Amino acid sequence: QVRLVESGGGLVQPGGSLRLSCAASGFTFSSYAMSWYRRAPGKERELVATISSIDGSSNYADSVKGRFTISRDNVGKRVYLQMDSLKPEDTAMYYCKAVTIVYWGQGTQVTVSS
Repeated sequence: QVRLVESGGGLVQPGGSLRLSCAASGFTFSSYAMSWYRRAPGKERELVATISSIDGSSNYADSVKGRFTISRDNVGKRVYLQMDSLKPEDTAMYYCKAVTIVYWGQGTQVTVSS
């Protein structure tokens, strides 16, 4: 049974940093590309970053490029999102997802505010 559990969110001041973590189970983690999404109140869900299962290459939304870094640990079955230089517009619920698997975890809330 697929399970994804996000953690690491919280309240941070503008310019601060957070590191999100996602623990995966129930599927062959190393075989799947992994993504982080976010949904802000009143907005559509947005794809933030994706990391390949093959070579670890990554892609980012223009809105976070240069500030966020996605990484993965295939042994520990975790995917991470390092978020630096946070802005109030980064405030959202953040979710990880295995590409091509239709399953969403509970998410972790990130709030950027002074």
